[in-house]
Amino acid sequence: MTQKIVIQHHPTAKKVFLLPFLLFFVWVLLSNSKVFSQDSIPDKKDLTEEKRIKFQEFFFKALSEKSIENYQKAIENLESCNQILENQVAVFFEFSKNYVALNNTALAKEYIQRALQKEPENIWILKHLVAICERESNFSEAVKNQQKIVALYPKERENLVRLYFMNNQLKEAAALLSTLEKETGLSSEFIFLKKRLDNSEVPDVKEIRLEDVEGLKLQYENDKSYKILEKILQKSENNFHDLLKFGKEGITLYPEQPYVYLQYSKAMNHQKEFQKALNSLKNGLDFVIDESMEIDFYTEIARAYKGLGNTIEEKKYLQKAINLKS
Repeated sequence: MTQKIVIQHHPTAKKVFLLPFLLFFVWVLLSNSKVFSQDSIPDKKDLTEEKRIKFQEFFFKALSEKSIENYQKAIENLESCNQILENQVAVFFEFSKNYVALNNTALAKEYIQRALQKEPENIWILKHLVAICERESNFSEAVKNQQKIVALYPKERENLVRLYFMNNQLKEAAALLSTLEKETGLSSEFIFLKKRLDNSEVPDVKEIRLEDVEGLKLQYENDKSYKILEKILQKSENNFHDLLKFGKEGITLYPEQPYVYLQYSKAMNHQKEFQKALNSLKNGLDFVIDESMEIDFYTEIARAYKGLGNTIEEKKYLQKAINLKS
């Protein structure tokens, strides 16, 4: 007969048996309290990272809105950036660029000055300030700021020549041109200016304005903006050399602007490079939204087909142009 062994569980014995396990569990909880607290409340480092991510989201939204000319929306996103992380140079710079686009030069200057307080030797910020001064036709201030740039970056002296000229500081312009000619030589535009200044009769600064082709070309050397390029192309309507040069560069820099394709293609048609003209026109046609420009494209396409001897396509595109006119 097998004897049953009965183990009696005394309450006190049970407590003594469980005590080491309870102590171990409490030790684990205490030793990992930092981990548990991090799961529920982010520490300072995590909050900083979260801010950085949010900042980047708003900043890239601002850049995106600016790229499609929604400048006010861009500014709203930049304001959100500024609330997350204050006094950021990049934000001040973008504020300024958007206010320039909205023709609010007062606020544009205010924000670029804030940026300069933090980075007084930043060439891009200084150049932007010079551009704002030019926009206001405040050439004396533009000269002062360009002189700061030249002190830091001597290669920027050519733009100082142009600003001297615009500010009617002709002696300073002539002296700097002579220095540049000896050191590095002059571009075609500056050779033109030097010839004018070297004449016995000093030219009136009003003879070459910012809106004249030569003045626009000088601006474009420093600020390759689409607006200046467009003006050059408009004023070079019958100058096929310039249409070819600036149209080709425009396609590279501004591939979404149909006007550069049109003007470049006119130069190609003039040179009897009909297939190149046709290829360019068909590429640019995808970006056309204005009916009057569409008519110009169809007319130029018809001219290219005529040059290629394809009268069927020539008539087809001429008819398209006529249909839009009616």
